[in-house]
Amino acid sequence: MSDDRTPTDQTQYGPDRQEAIYRSGMLRNELPEYPVSFGDLEQRALEELDDEAAAYVAGGAGSESTMEANDRAFDEWRIVPRMLRDISDWDLSLELFDTELPAPVLLAPIGVQGILHDEAELAVARAASEFDIPLVCSSVASHTFEAIADELGDSPGWFQLYWSSDRNVAASFIERAEDAGYEAVVVTLDTPKMGWRERDIELGYLPFLEGEGVTNYFEDPAFCDRIDGEPEHNLVEALESFTDCFGNPSLTWDDLEFIREKTDLPIILKGILHPDDAREAVARGVDGIVVSNHGGRQIDGAIPALEALPEVVEAVDGTVPILFDSGIRRGSDAFRALALGADAVLLGRPYAYGLAIGGEDGVRSVLGNFLADLDLTVGLAGCRTLEEIDRSTIRRRERGRR
Repeated sequence: MSDDRTPTDQTQYGPDRQEAIYRSGMLRNELPEYPVSFGDLEQRALEELDDEAAAYVAGGAGSESTMEANDRAFDEWRIVPRMLRDISDWDLSLELFDTELPAPVLLAPIGVQGILHDEAELAVARAASEFDIPLVCSSVASHTFEAIADELGDSPGWFQLYWSSDRNVAASFIERAEDAGYEAVVVTLDTPKMGWRERDIELGYLPFLEGEGVTNYFEDPAFCDRIDGEPEHNLVEALESFTDCFGNPSLTWDDLEFIREKTDLPIILKGILHPDDAREAVARGVDGIVVSNHGGRQIDGAIPALEALPEVVEAVDGTVPILFDSGIRRGSDAFRALALGADAVLLGRPYAYGLAIGGEDGVRSVLGNFLADLDLTVGLAGCRTLEEIDRSTIRRRERGRR
């Protein structure tokens, strides 16, 4: 087995992958094709991309202090391993919304992947399907929801909705996603307007205005009703119409009823950081929450998502699943998020960088490494199931010590 194939035992990602890599290295002198550490992965990916794409995928809001805070927040918590717990057999599986998942990991929605690789989300979907890890498909994907769902096959997929100010477009997106077989709707709340992203501003670059990430709009009948003729034949009007209807700053909690009326799928709200918002979400009948600050891309100086997680978990008190993203880079990051109460995590930038470097193979390598790292971290911490990963397995770092 090469170092980039899916492990045969879905509950033992780590030992299988380690053995394959070490055998390749020692017996065949074949080293991993793709970087293993996040820092090396990011550096190589940014070298592969042009300046505009590199700035877009790597950048954050303002001074990028929120991105930095996301990273530092994990260092505030240290894992406390337990010994002699018989970790010969452990299990990372869980059930989310009546779907059995092999591990508490999903691939986060990342838009305009066409600027990273020609096959974009199609390549990501194929890689995710080999591990049966859910892909959350973005509204601003570079391929249609339907085409991405075809590549997922029988593997789970969720649909992420950027809630358009044109309700007909929003309703059409939800209907299309449901018809394509997606199993949940993830409503991103933190992007009613685009954040001030200095790297993109300095380059005067917004990928949507060169036709990236608008495929699902241009293929949508409700959106096409907004313009005269086919979007491809009236590109300026189509792009202007897209920018006019992309976000919806007028939304309130009362508007959630509109989404519920349009689908029977589970509705998950992404972008929750305040415990009062979490309580309101539960009171409004949503099915799940993603604690997220959009990877630091929306508000400079915002609270790190990991710092917000415990309060949201306490506010929800087990009534709905809690997912987490913003800063997940390694298995130890996922472990700490799970210990603080998350039911699962969303992996974002690492797989985007893998896509940029090697397309489907790059994503497969990143996902395989991440699952192996998480698998080993769980076992070495003395945990055999996800239920055993709780606050007793971590400790806040004492100030002044490292």
